[in-house]
Amino acid sequence: MNLAISLLVVVSISSVIGTVLPQNQAYNEYLIQFGPFWFEVFRTLNLYDVYSAWWFLAIMGFLVLSTGVCVTRHMPSVWREITRYRTHVREQSLMALSQHRRWRCAEAPAQMAAVAETAFHAHGFRTRVETRGDATVIAGMKGRATRMGYVLTHVAVVVIAVGALVDGNIMLKIREMTGDLAVETRDLPVSQVPGRSWLEPESGSFRGNVTIPEESNSGVAFLQVRDGYVVQELPFEIFVEDFRIDHYPNGMPRAYESDLVIHDPTLDEPIRETISVNHPLTHRGHTIYQASFNDGGTRLHLSGHPLDGSGQTMDITARVFENLQLQLGRLEQTLELEDFQLFNVNRTDPRAVERTGSRDEFTNIGPSFNYTLRDEAGQAREFHNYMAPVEIDGRWYYLHGMRPSGSERFQYLHIPADEQASMDTFLAFHQALHDRSRVDRAAQRAADALLTQMGVGSRDMGQRVAGTAHDMMGTLLDGGFAAVNAQLEERVMGANRPDMLLAFSRSVLQRTLFEVYRDVVAERDGVALAAVRTDADQRAFFEDAMNAVSATADYGAPMLFSLDHFEHRQATGLQITHAPGKNVVYAGSGLLILGIFMLFYVSQRRVWAMITPGEDGQHQLLVGGANQRRPEQFEQEFEDLADTVDQHLGQGGEHAPNDRG
Repeated sequence: MNLAISLLVVVSISSVIGTVLPQNQAYNEYLIQFGPFWFEVFRTLNLYDVYSAWWFLAIMGFLVLSTGVCVTRHMPSVWREITRYRTHVREQSLMALSQHRRWRCAEAPAQMAAVAETAFHAHGFRTRVETRGDATVIAGMKGRATRMGYVLTHVAVVVIAVGALVDGNIMLKIREMTGDLAVETRDLPVSQVPGRSWLEPESGSFRGNVTIPEESNSGVAFLQVRDGYVVQELPFEIFVEDFRIDHYPNGMPRAYESDLVIHDPTLDEPIRETISVNHPLTHRGHTIYQASFNDGGTRLHLSGHPLDGSGQTMDITARVFENLQLQLGRLEQTLELEDFQLFNVNRTDPRAVERTGSRDEFTNIGPSFNYTLRDEAGQAREFHNYMAPVEIDGRWYYLHGMRPSGSERFQYLHIPADEQASMDTFLAFHQALHDRSRVDRAAQRAADALLTQMGVGSRDMGQRVAGTAHDMMGTLLDGGFAAVNAQLEERVMGANRPDMLLAFSRSVLQRTLFEVYRDVVAERDGVALAAVRTDADQRAFFEDAMNAVSATADYGAPMLFSLDHFEHRQATGLQITHAPGKNVVYAGSGLLILGIFMLFYVSQRRVWAMITPGEDGQHQLLVGGANQRRPEQFEQEFEDLADTVDQHLGQGGEHAPNDRG
């Protein structure tokens, strides 16, 4: 008994762990969540798949065996206890009971026996009459279901344990141990997964997942097994007609649902059903839950803008999850389109609230997409770009994020939007900085203007200043302003008045950049350079553009991709479970509840009546009763029974001082 209770406590704790700790997830997720040390501890204890762990199944098997033997051994004695009335009692034993009463009257013994039996029946007792010599004994019993409660609770443990074993994937483990089943660890299309990693339909219990795009179908589910997976074939196909999602104002999903069509060869007509969170569909013992959602292969129309001055804009059309081989400059790289988000909700900029009077706490800043650029050596950088400009501190920017690895945060390149809410002006400015002749002319104009302001009219001096500006421009494009400052500080080291030289050189570079910008604006507006007038907004744009040019040196890609338009396609994430032992466990739980109710709320009560004739014509009726579980309640019940006998006999029972308890 102590061992059984200890094992049940272990099972209870394990069930709590299996409920709190998500089961059958990818090992990488556990490693990130718990760290290397606790990941190994939990993996050793099989806590990532508790209900299929060897020790859990061993406990279930032991409980089936030991509890089954216990029930088998004790069932005969329990049956005897609930069916035997114990008519072999003596007067002394009845007088020894705490609850008893005795009557003496001239009624015939047969009439007294009838009165006692009638009173017993009136209070719900089953009776049996037995005559021994001159004495008649009537035995009554009720509440014998409490003994069955003992049997039901033990049988319930066996039934629940059997259900747990049925759903414990024992056959899957045996097949894996014998080499009949191989866990696949590669990321392969389902059509390329080897046959040794497939499970046939109706192969046992499982909990798998599958992602199905809109207007697509699937007849399999993927079962996570440690650091890999196996493919579970379904006895039917699931077709997704449509997927819908509703959001809260802060962008979090409010509700999502899928319109499914189940095609089953055993059905005359397909099943059409809409499922949502907490409203699954069950078919042939398989329950289909709405678990998640994802992009279903949205078609993206992208424009690639070179950042190295190497060529023209590149137009690309591809779907999310596709990989494209691109020739970017002299490098061949793989463009891996990974995700698309239709909504990106941020808190509203306070400046925008003041300017527009909007009371919306959150603002949708529009779609974004994620991609990775991978070179021939396998080195990759991840990118996250927004389709529309985003307002930051009262100004508008196109945000292009980059990070060298998934463990780091995105660092965003802020590209200023022009008056037409486009990147065209910045891209033209950035492209112009790679045009040598254009930069030379701008540097010459900048040098002449600065020297004129200083009162120096030397042509040679102007050419030297222009050449310095051109060198600084190349350094800026390669390493940003930080590289320019380092170069300048090295040049002026040891010179007279280095601070003045640094300030002058920086002014030359900034003026050169400004002249290039004026040239771009003149070309954009179709006016002469002398007619270009820059106001405060244009100067702010120029400052933002200079910062963006400097930041492109660390962007890590020769091309900037922007999203022109898209054809959105969503996918539903379904969790499919098949638990043939579920109903067995439910039945065992019902038996357990019923058995516990019988044990705690039903008590077995026994009463006896013994009629013995007297020599003086006064016959004796002795009634006694016992209830070991609730003696206080039974005392009142026995008194009511005795009062009923009194009413039928028409007199109070005669009793000695100690006759009545």
